[in-house]
Amino acid sequence: MASYNTLTPELIEQLKAAAPGHILTGEDINEDYARDEMPIYGKHMPDAVLMASSTEEIAACMKICNENLIPVTPRGAGTGLVGGCVPILGGLLIDTTKMKEIIGYDLDNFTVTIQPGVLLQELADDCAKQGYLYPPDPGEKLATVGGNVSTNAGGMRAVKYGSTRDYVLAMKVVLPTGEITEMGASVSKTSSGYSLLNLMIGSEGTLGIITELTLKIIPAPKKVISLIIPFEDLETAISTVPVIKKAGLGPQALEFMEREIVLSSERYIGRSVFPQEIEGQEIGAYLLVTFDGEDEDQLMELVEKACELVLDQGAMDVLVADTPARIRDAWAARSSFLEAIEAETKLLDECDVVVPVNKIASFLTFAKQCGEECGLVIKSFGHAGDGNLHIYQCSNDLEEAEFKKRVDNYFSKLYEEAVACGGLVSGEHGIGRGKVKYLIDSVGETNMALMEGIKKVFDPNMILNPGKVCYTM
Repeated sequence: MASYNTLTPELIEQLKAAAPGHILTGEDINEDYARDEMPIYGKHMPDAVLMASSTEEIAACMKICNENLIPVTPRGAGTGLVGGCVPILGGLLIDTTKMKEIIGYDLDNFTVTIQPGVLLQELADDCAKQGYLYPPDPGEKLATVGGNVSTNAGGMRAVKYGSTRDYVLAMKVVLPTGEITEMGASVSKTSSGYSLLNLMIGSEGTLGIITELTLKIIPAPKKVISLIIPFEDLETAISTVPVIKKAGLGPQALEFMEREIVLSSERYIGRSVFPQEIEGQEIGAYLLVTFDGEDEDQLMELVEKACELVLDQGAMDVLVADTPARIRDAWAARSSFLEAIEAETKLLDECDVVVPVNKIASFLTFAKQCGEECGLVIKSFGHAGDGNLHIYQCSNDLEEAEFKKRVDNYFSKLYEEAVACGGLVSGEHGIGRGKVKYLIDSVGETNMALMEGIKKVFDPNMILNPGKVCYTM
């Protein structure tokens, strides 16, 4: 394990000289910097915070920290769920949220260049004004795009358009040594050496700090329709997913959710969107499916085929959301699932395991049974179209130590089952601090050694976001 030093008053003065007016210390540091959205993975205050305003400012501070062996933790909006931005060793925290400029569009080449602190919702809205779509659509719209790139976030539209990785063309990066480099280019393809760009995407702030991004955008689809499809039970709903995909209907999004999580969400947002019963029969689960297209006739043809198919598979009904307001209401309920669970739960943990689509039903059955055996309340929803499942462990009764013990037991069994059926530990939330142990068990010592070797090449002194992903403390 690397050894680290503490930030002395003299070093803090050096940082202040490198970033005048942008270094926070003592009581000026907000307590939110001690944690992310999943506080069960620990809290620890940084010794100083850089409210970064430029690449050069970050580079100057990184050089000081590297030369003096000071741990550094990058942070965006802090919406992560695996403790990835928790400064577990104190040191310097670099907040990039003030770097939020949409620098410009190159519509001839279908790109937009931004700073990392731009929020996902801000980018989506700005692209829409130009008549374009930035396809990645993670559920947390107030996350920074830099954070999305750092975890290779997926989201609802990944089933059709792919994950964040598929839309990153180039980036500017400050390395742990303080060097500034550029990776990638605004081109459609490359075979030019190792893909350093793709190493950086999904590296969770352990290899470098992203300070500028060039992203691919596409013309916005002209028409969008969502379907709310109720089923008697989750198994029937999930078994319909491969059938939809095999039919070649190309849904933009294909989500599943259980009855209880929908009820929690509707209590949270204060209105009812999803039906609770059909002709007196209680609904147990739902699919939420969105289609997009260039004209209404094309879209309605897809919708008619989808309706016929899902009804044949056992759907109780199909509700069509064909106006912006109805679509917005349906997806507002879906986007509020995490907040709804948090509002009703004292202790909470989560995994975003990913499994093959044809294994979703059996895996969710296993997850529920295993939860009962471990004495945990399990709530689940997720991206049925790509097998990325969000499985929450909840308790309002247990003490934290006992809850963590049960969750650890649960995760060990759950991830073992995921690997056995061809899955992986995380589909989009990343490893951070909270899932390192399970990643080691999943990918094995050889792959972990390769990842740590890459880390050491980028970060010889191991100062950048230590204790995360592949570097255990």
